[in-house]
Amino acid sequence: MTHTTHTLRAGLLAALALLTVASSAPARATALQGDWLYVSVTRGDVRSSDTRGALLLCDPPQGHDHAAQACDELRGTDGDITRIPHRNAICTEIHAPVRATAQGRWNGRPVTYDQTFANPCVMTARTGAVFALPN
Repeated sequence: MTHTTHTLRAGLLAALALLTVASSAPARATALQGDWLYVSVTRGDVRSSDTRGALLLCDPPQGHDHAAQACDELRGTDGDITRIPHRNAICTEIHAPVRATAQGRWNGRPVTYDQTFANPCVMTARTGAVFALPN
């Protein structure tokens, strides 16, 4: 088997696995109780494949290393990420874009968030611990 064939086969299997997971995600999401968000961070431009994500559950807090802090920040804003108080931070002006997205439910209402920041420091200063995902 050539390298090209092996790479193509691996790519097709990965795409099939993603389609299977994606098609079952809504069914699993509707079964969740309490306040929750699926949060993701993508480094680079929109074509990047460097994406990390986690299911942040807040009843009790779990899903990533800073879940308790993220849930506290979200409780303080009734689940509105845009209202999380901005932290004082000295961020470099290096352009290293990150896209932060969130979808879920808070107090029974749908939550959708999608914002691109100049770099990870700016994202953290604006969104607190919500997108503090492990590398």
